[in-house]
Amino acid sequence: MATGRITPVILSGGSGTRLWPMSRRDYPKQFLPLAGDNSMLQETALRVCVPQRFAPVLVVCNEEHRFMVAEQLRRQEQEAQGILLEPVGRNTAPALTAAALWLLDRDPDAIMLVLPSDHVVQNVPAFREAAYIAAEAAQTGRLVTFGITPRAPETGFGYIAAGAPVEGIDGVRDVDGFVEKPDLATAQRFVDGGDHFWNSGMFVFRADTLVAEIDRLTPETGIACRAAMANGTEDLDFFRLDADAFGAAPATSIDYAVMEKTSHAAVVPVDMGWSDVGSWRALWEIGAKDNAGNVVEGDVIQVGSRDCYLRSDGTLVAAIGLEDFVVVASADAVLVAPKDEVQHVRDIVDALAKSGRKEAVTFPEVYRPWGWYKTLNTGPGFHVNRISLHPGGRVNLRRHRHAAQHWTIVDGTADVTLEGAQHLLEPGESISIPAGAAHALATADNRPLTLIEVQAGPNAGKDEFERLESA
Repeated sequence: MATGRITPVILSGGSGTRLWPMSRRDYPKQFLPLAGDNSMLQETALRVCVPQRFAPVLVVCNEEHRFMVAEQLRRQEQEAQGILLEPVGRNTAPALTAAALWLLDRDPDAIMLVLPSDHVVQNVPAFREAAYIAAEAAQTGRLVTFGITPRAPETGFGYIAAGAPVEGIDGVRDVDGFVEKPDLATAQRFVDGGDHFWNSGMFVFRADTLVAEIDRLTPETGIACRAAMANGTEDLDFFRLDADAFGAAPATSIDYAVMEKTSHAAVVPVDMGWSDVGSWRALWEIGAKDNAGNVVEGDVIQVGSRDCYLRSDGTLVAAIGLEDFVVVASADAVLVAPKDEVQHVRDIVDALAKSGRKEAVTFPEVYRPWGWYKTLNTGPGFHVNRISLHPGGRVNLRRHRHAAQHWTIVDGTADVTLEGAQHLLEPGESISIPAGAAHALATADNRPLTLIEVQAGPNAGKDEFERLESA
């Protein structure tokens, strides 16, 4: 049944290596609060939290990130109508085709608003108004993109060449073409001319229009995605696309597969305070600056520094006399670079990965269906975690054959099962679990539960649990 509302489709893929050390392969930038108090994914979802105009979000994400997506939406009490899991990354054309097919099974008139999860929009009213205009054009069979009014001759973005106005819909223009990242002189000419706009990677189209163009322009994508949907499976609150079928889809972007080839492309030019947050310099550009041009976030003390981006999400950062530098400290790594050299952060990540360093991949916080845990300290023969269960969370029955555990409750009431006996523990109380003992953990009421876990033994910190119940 048609709802008459726009369905936001949030794409939550990508590795975010350009924002290392805060962003990692297993914890990319969309899950981090880089431009405000909420994560970028949360801000993206809140941007379309207008029930009268937008349906609940549909998220497409990597399998490895599914629990982070679900938990971050749960934290702000925003329910997704679906979370589609990509078994392998195939770029945006297959992801959006799968999303369109999923929506068409539920609403033959569905209109999709495609949103990357890791962009910043500072003028939300302007964004929403552009979305409403684009949806009106999409109802006529147009495939609409958002063109960002350029603030400078940026050579790092692709551009959209806007043509004549679309008849009958104010604020919409034909697309005359797409231009890859230009040189500086060409970019300056684009800015001066006023008819070229940054390609935002945001789109609006009817789901059936997109599928029809996919079938016409890249039929192998449509075939693969239909098979991935038909052979997919429900998994808790997720829909898991079939791995073999989805993996057969060509790895192409929606720009290349459809937008650059269709005769139905249109653009809505808009100035919405947009940034794709592609580097630490970009965060400096959009950040609130002090009188010396510094953007300072977290536990930072600076003296005599100018035009710097200084951030700590871990230890204290002290900066003296820096100019045009980026300093970013996470819980386990520190980046120091001239602001004009931050494009080479990816080279650092590649070097870390080649060395087998975990800092290229993992982040201390790990999400699970029941909540999350964070490593606080580790060493020979011991491992310390902070564990948090959300209300109703349960860690099913298991045993660790080689490490003993000691749990101390910090907040909430724990319901611990140990060798068949039940124990209710309040804050300040503890329990010891010998190596090899069967145990389970759950919240005892509708409050979150926080505890400190100390593992001791030769295999402490290694995920060598024997699960006695299905996870």
